[in-house]
Amino acid sequence: MEITRIIDYTNLKPEATETDIKKLCQEAKEYGFRAVCVNPIWVPFCVDKLKGTSTKIASVIDFPLGAGGTQNRLNQVKIAKETGASEIDIVMPSGLFKSGNYQAVLDDLKAIVGVGLPIKVIIETGLLTDEEIKKASGIVKESGAFCVKTSTGFMANIDIDTKVGHVRLMREAVGPDFQIKAAGGIKTLKDIKRLLEAGANIIGTSAGVEIMKEMRNS
Repeated sequence: MEITRIIDYTNLKPEATETDIKKLCQEAKEYGFRAVCVNPIWVPFCVDKLKGTSTKIASVIDFPLGAGGTQNRLNQVKIAKETGASEIDIVMPSGLFKSGNYQAVLDDLKAIVGVGLPIKVIIETGLLTDEEIKKASGIVKESGAFCVKTSTGFMANIDIDTKVGHVRLMREAVGPDFQIKAAGGIKTLKDIKRLLEAGANIIGTSAGVEIMKEMRNS
């Protein structure tokens, strides 16, 4: 496996500047990363900077809280699609889920999937029990999304050992063929290898270049 092709190279800092995002795109091109993952405001800029490359543009939506309501979320996804996003990383409505309103969560995610872009759903595993992680992962799979993602990296942060355990639970819930993205605090090649062994398919990290340099020097 070519590690560059599983990395979503990420800058979701609210204070990220045009210079920062330009650097993100340049490095994504240089290393051939799978995607850049950015806030919606930067999608058109990334479309321009990554024209002619195979690097996808993933836009986060309703991030990091997942509490915007279905219609608002739908509007944001539609705008991201119109401005050139290749795929969407959207936060599950954790409050609805923790309330036991599983059908409402499923209906929301199905509506989002209906827009027609590949959807990754962030379940924020640090807020969930082990059983809730499995339940949420199953709902994401049922919704028609293509991927379930661990974390926003903005809250409920967990250490790498815990994240590896969460990925195992997610894999148990969704079976062998569904996509899992691990994100949040992934900084080293060892972290990536452990997460892949646990069942992750995609890695979201802001440390992509450092990890590639580590790999080349190892």
